[in-house]
Amino acid sequence: MASAEPLNGVQSVETGQSVKAGVREYLAISKTGIVMSNLITTFAGLYLAAYYTGTSLGSDPLTALLTLVGAALIMAGGCALNNYIDRDIDYKMERTRERPSVNGQLTGRQTLTYGLSVSLIGAAFLALTTPMSAVIGVAGLIIYVVLYSMWTKRTTTLNTIVGSFAGAVPPLIGWAAIDPGLHPYAWSMFLIMFIWQPPHFLALAMKRADEYKAAGIPMLPVVAGFAVTKRQIVWYVAALLPVSLLVSDFGVIYTIAACVLGGGWLILGLAGFRMKDDLKWARQMFVFSLNYLTILFVLMVIVHMF
Repeated sequence: MASAEPLNGVQSVETGQSVKAGVREYLAISKTGIVMSNLITTFAGLYLAAYYTGTSLGSDPLTALLTLVGAALIMAGGCALNNYIDRDIDYKMERTRERPSVNGQLTGRQTLTYGLSVSLIGAAFLALTTPMSAVIGVAGLIIYVVLYSMWTKRTTTLNTIVGSFAGAVPPLIGWAAIDPGLHPYAWSMFLIMFIWQPPHFLALAMKRADEYKAAGIPMLPVVAGFAVTKRQIVWYVAALLPVSLLVSDFGVIYTIAACVLGGGWLILGLAGFRMKDDLKWARQMFVFSLNYLTILFVLMVIVHMF
């Protein structure tokens, strides 16, 4: 392995040097946890599009495979490119300082090449389903890499909103692979994910406020404080409850579950105004948000199976 020299306080490697890197390092910069979570919503869009167009994924398994693999690759590529862009600040944050793109396990050139290559392959796979699916995937990639990572993340508290556009496209990718016309249900799923993301990421930002401050990232808790952030989170959660019912046609079971999940999250959010431990509340809100999204989108599929 080439010798590493300290750069910006971390162990980095000059771009022109070669570094031995294994599958583990590339998986790490792909953020596989995020990819897997988003694949749930991609599959929901894919499955529901097949259901409402009167087709079956079983009759065309290749389309399903290309969609899921393509979406996974384009999301992994976007995450890798985000790691490449953030190399100069990731070392300042405890949760990111051990990324292979930061600690010298991967060079900048390796990270960039991997991110671009995987993104292009993913877009090509999606194009083999429908052009619209590929267009949506590439649009989400551009928003995440250029508008979010390269621009708004470091300049404005609105970075969370910009990132939410990119984070909400997975169900559209899945739906467009079957139905490029994008039924209103597809846009409702997009809207659910769009509104869900600010309270999810603002709770994370509260947990990591000191790290974001050290890295110079203007997250809302850093710029405006916890009180303002808590109010913003509760407003988003309150808005999500009626938005989740835009697809109440999915049936009684879905509707009840959406009301219970949304109502429970809102009650927990309102309880935060009386809790003295803001970080404990933020952790609870963050965990609830993960469970909320997973349960809701898995349920969307289940209620259409029977």
